[in-house]
Amino acid sequence: MIEIAVAKGDGIGPEIMEAVLDIFKAAEAPLQYEFVEMGKWVFDKGFGNGMTPEAKTTIEKLGILFKGPMETPKGKGVKSINVTARKTWNTYANKRTFQTLHGVNTVFSKAGIPIDVTVVRENIEDTYGGIEHQLTEDVAISRRLITRPGSEQVIRYAFEIARQKKARRITCVHKANIMKITDGMFLNAFRRIAGEYPEIAADDIIVDDLCMKMVTRPETFDVVVLTNLQGDIVSDLCAGLVGGLGFAPSANIGDNICIFEAVHGTAPDIAGKNIANPTALLLSGIAMLQHLGLTATAAKIENALLYTLEQGIHTGDFGDKIIPALNTTDFAARIIANFGKQPNAGARTAAADQPVKIEVPVLKENQLIHSSEPATKTLAGVDFFIDSTLQPAAIADIAQKYSTDSLPLINLSNRGTQVWPGGSKFTVLVDSYTIRFEAPEGKTITQQTIIDLYTKLAGEFQITSVETLLELNGQKVYSLAQGQ
Repeated sequence: MIEIAVAKGDGIGPEIMEAVLDIFKAAEAPLQYEFVEMGKWVFDKGFGNGMTPEAKTTIEKLGILFKGPMETPKGKGVKSINVTARKTWNTYANKRTFQTLHGVNTVFSKAGIPIDVTVVRENIEDTYGGIEHQLTEDVAISRRLITRPGSEQVIRYAFEIARQKKARRITCVHKANIMKITDGMFLNAFRRIAGEYPEIAADDIIVDDLCMKMVTRPETFDVVVLTNLQGDIVSDLCAGLVGGLGFAPSANIGDNICIFEAVHGTAPDIAGKNIANPTALLLSGIAMLQHLGLTATAAKIENALLYTLEQGIHTGDFGDKIIPALNTTDFAARIIANFGKQPNAGARTAAADQPVKIEVPVLKENQLIHSSEPATKTLAGVDFFIDSTLQPAAIADIAQKYSTDSLPLINLSNRGTQVWPGGSKFTVLVDSYTIRFEAPEGKTITQQTIIDLYTKLAGEFQITSVETLLELNGQKVYSLAQGQ
């Protein structure tokens, strides 16, 4: 027996989890469950991270969490339990598979256009760090963290998935035309790793172009890999192509701990009514069985599900309205009754189960991932963010008093657009400016140089944030202002 942790979730979570576990039991899946306390009701008991210490210990011992949808309390200043779990256990890759399901009618299924897209989303970086600050009464800032080692982890996983799937194509989705440093780092990692997989056609596309093409010709895509926020949006778009979030499975993959969950919400309006659709959670559970080496059991359940859908059997959220909808329990029972039957399309075959032994290491300290080829780092300048309602020329007059040959004042920008020197009177301003000082080529500065300058400027302005400007191996790795 393979032990796994199970969290039933909030809202409809307990109902759909019970239905899925009943299907697993009927299929004789060799699983043993340790039920753990997570979710909104755990927040309400005073646990700020949404899980009890015992739940955390159990999950870190077993390495597998199967969870229902969970709600994060609103207006209480707490972080999402779903994001917290993924980040805490470094489940760096979110894999979602979107396939045409016969019996689930969509525009594309009616047109005879098959969809089989695997989205691999970076899962723990980007804006999901939730690192936000309000700089002034009118300006807030969110830090978007993209790391080279984190990008390499998820991209390499995506290529491995493409290899296993025998994919014809893998596509990196990005916005590197605008976010040249962050998305540029992600795209460059993709291009480097693509060289390790010469048998797979690798290309890239800007995210807005992808969205347009995904809703017009989704059959042309195979495996796509994206950063976190873009991946969140695109994966929900893909769910819409195959029938909605009720058919969207999710696997959060880490080196030590993995989380399998449905991506839809808790649907509190129908909680307790036994009418929710358990398909997304069941598909996530099937992915978990495959991950655990229980491939034959997974195929048995998936074939029964596909056969059931082909017969027009459905819950109230989809399907032919002429055919009466089943409740959650009866829908699960029909799947069980269809064990051993083969769907007309997409039947799965698999070798006998070969259970994988999950071994979670006992760690004495945190792992640090770092580039294998560290760069030569040089301080090139500094950006000071200030709170001010003065005009650009007035700010420049003050800042220029502290401009030196080794660290001269370069420009002022407002919302990323240069407003001094030059600029346009038609540029509308807010109360947050960036003052940039940048060393000339060949000049060197130190942190103390920046601290001394900070001390002087602090006597003139309310400084809200400071960013140092860096060169790596002689290359500037900071953005220019629009119009600079």
